Amino acid sequence: MRLLATLPVLLSIGGMAMAGDCDTGPGQKAFANKCGICHVAETGATPTVGPNLHRIVGRDIGKASGFPYSEALANATGQWTESGLNEFLASPQTVFPGNAMPFEGLKSDAERQKLICYLSSLN
Repeated sequence: MRLLATLPVLLSIGGMAMAGDCDTGPGQKAFANKCGICHVAETGATPTVGPNLHRIVGRDIGKASGFPYSEALANATGQWTESGLNEFLASPQTVFPGNAMPFEGLKSDAERQKLICYLSSLN
């Protein structure tokens, strides 16, 4: 029974490899180049322009403490999953219209997967 409880953690979500199955280096570089100007991703680091993304996978959407979210994200429900992040990172304004993130999105599936691999490893 315990194996069944951990099975979802071992599987890939939406075709993306889980953090344990991927090389986080390229994703860390993508984070630095695309996200790091507005976000931090270290335990306990003070949010900057955007919220701290440490432990983003599994976190309630729009609910990180210490950050004033836009109404669009503050009123969102659910948790960030790898597949949800993939969709959001492709087109943030499509997923949450009116959010305050001035980012058009990552059009490359491969680049999103690398970034999500890195973000997942921060859990």
